[in-house]
Amino acid sequence: MLQAELIVDCQNIHGEGIFWDALQGLIWWTDIEGRQIWSFNPSTNESKSYSMTDRVCCFAPRRTGGLIVAFANRISFYDLLTGVEEKICDFEPGNSETRTNDGRTDRQGRFVVGGMNEKSGEATSSVIQIDKSLAVKTLLSKVSCANSTCFSADGKTMFFADTPDREIVAFDYDTQTGAVSNRRVHASFSDEPGLPDGSCVDAEGGVWNAEWEGRRVVRIAPNGSIDQIIHVPVWKPTCCAFGGPDMDTLYITTSRLMSDEETLRNEPHSGGLFAVKPGVCGVIDTPFCA
Repeated sequence: MLQAELIVDCQNIHGEGIFWDALQGLIWWTDIEGRQIWSFNPSTNESKSYSMTDRVCCFAPRRTGGLIVAFANRISFYDLLTGVEEKICDFEPGNSETRTNDGRTDRQGRFVVGGMNEKSGEATSSVIQIDKSLAVKTLLSKVSCANSTCFSADGKTMFFADTPDREIVAFDYDTQTGAVSNRRVHASFSDEPGLPDGSCVDAEGGVWNAEWEGRRVVRIAPNGSIDQIIHVPVWKPTCCAFGGPDMDTLYITTSRLMSDEETLRNEPHSGGLFAVKPGVCGVIDTPFCA
């Protein structure tokens, strides 16, 4: 079993939403509860953090520069250097219990963002999609905790998890319209030590998933079986993304959220950024299309 190694001892409260920006040569991620955005340059081993005035749950680079950001209660364009924000839409303004959570661009550059009910845990949230014209479409409803959103290399399959269901599902994804159909279970986590959290794909059709409270990241083969396990030496892996100049390094965010003092004494690197080379390469995400 391979083991992930600590790369940045950032001690995020809740690291999440990681992706590789090929244009800048940087890994980006968010500390949701720490209200910070982080970057890491694997060529120089330099990391940097940016303080935010609100929680950032996930984000992506834009084709035209800057970021598209899912703040807890809205999705906006955001310039990290100037702090200028341009709101696109509110997220579920009629529901005070939900916030955004996991999200990623599809292969055409649409931004797909799912939410979670952080108060009751009930299935009252949704997954939305924002396209080039900034039109907002609801893809899924009755969601309690959206996670694992990622897309096959050809863009024709969307993977997704409503975390409490303990399974990753797959949908047919219409690359022209962005519509989802033909829901089916791709992998069951009923016998896994952790819950399915954030995911990414590799170039060979595998889905890599960070297991919340499972101390591991697993690769789900195209047939739905788990065929590779990466040990993470902290309790709460949260999300993963391939990056680096050759796209051969798997970066893993972790969390300190709701961990007691004894756990943090035993695992002082909780909330750090970890990495491993698992022997396959990833697929670069498409920047947001506007």
